[in-house]
Amino acid sequence: MAEEISLRDVSDFLIGLVKEAADIILDARPTTNTATSKKNTADIVTETDQAVEKFVQEALSRKYPTFAFVGEESYKSGVRITDQPTFIVDPIDGTSNFVHGFPASCISIGLVINRRPVVGVVYNPFQEELWSAVQGEGAFTQRANHPRQQLPLNNTPLQGLGPACIGIEWGSDREGPNFELNLKVFTTLSRTAATGGRFVNSLRCTGSAAITICRVAAGQQEAFWECGCWAWDVAAAWCILAEAGGLMVDGHPGNWRPPIDNRRYLAVRPAVSGQETFVEEFWSVIGNDRSTYGPPS
Repeated sequence: MAEEISLRDVSDFLIGLVKEAADIILDARPTTNTATSKKNTADIVTETDQAVEKFVQEALSRKYPTFAFVGEESYKSGVRITDQPTFIVDPIDGTSNFVHGFPASCISIGLVINRRPVVGVVYNPFQEELWSAVQGEGAFTQRANHPRQQLPLNNTPLQGLGPACIGIEWGSDREGPNFELNLKVFTTLSRTAATGGRFVNSLRCTGSAAITICRVAAGQQEAFWECGCWAWDVAAAWCILAEAGGLMVDGHPGNWRPPIDNRRYLAVRPAVSGQETFVEEFWSVIGNDRSTYGPPS
């Protein structure tokens, strides 16, 4: 199936589609009062999320009627991603930012074939910043009124955790083993070596996994780690990261080639050297501790 379609044509269509869908987001005036909780106050949805997904799904079904579709707002528990060409969509990644007027939200559309990302488009309409990639053709970023740039913007050697800027997210589970693992990892990364920490340069919590992984792909951050996000949070950005020369591995130690729906992810920036060593060092922070998140059984 991959040979029967033009991935470049798909990418071009998706770039036009996210810019059309962006008008729905930019015309909205959401507040925290317009958000509806899914699971708790950290896991929310707005009418705009739903409207964008509906618009995107309808456009994709007209253009590519034989492709499967997985979207955050229409996802049903138990649905599995198969080898079939599948669009994986987050209509607004960073809904909490969106309802607070914080301009770090994006539309994320990835095409996955044989359960591997082959096209990725991520667009932040508030800053008119686009990231895109096609398997085998590299990854690119472009801001309004600026020329397109090939990624990475920085691929200098990785020097371990100490100098690193690492993206993190708290997620919506704030109790239990998942929360305890977050506390352990964030604390160990932050604190000084005198008390058993790694004293990293900085941790960044920006509220959008897709945008943060694109920053990692650009080389603007060393890594992103989260256990608990979903395929729609990472599919498009994963393609961009891979085409830029970055690594996506399991958020738990040991698996260098996780599935698209792994639920645990560690993204590491492109670098001329030091990627594997960086991964091993990060995994050592987790050790034998585990969250309950994992790929479907």
